[in-house]
Amino acid sequence: MYTLLIAIVIGLFLAMLFVNLYFRAKVLKVYGVLVRNKVEFGAAHIFNRQKLEEEILPKYPQFRNEIETFVTHMRYSIRMASVLLLLITAFGAILMYYR
Repeated sequence: MYTLLIAIVIGLFLAMLFVNLYFRAKVLKVYGVLVRNKVEFGAAHIFNRQKLEEEILPKYPQFRNEIETFVTHMRYSIRMASVLLLLITAFGAILMYYR
């Protein structure tokens, strides 16, 4: 049982690492396009869709696809990292209990 839990925690850690690297590569490609074209927006725009649509998208209509791709990937990356971190913490707590 202990060995299985250790394997699960290691597997989840590796999954979190892979997801992080995968989405970092995807986000950096789109981010490069946005930086080269001086498209600026803050974290509030990433988490608030209405604010993004009202303030940023009308300002940069030619980069709508890149902005939406960037925001989608950022949200998904944060969500996946949060879930995996929660799972790792839960399994770590179980390991501490069984030890």
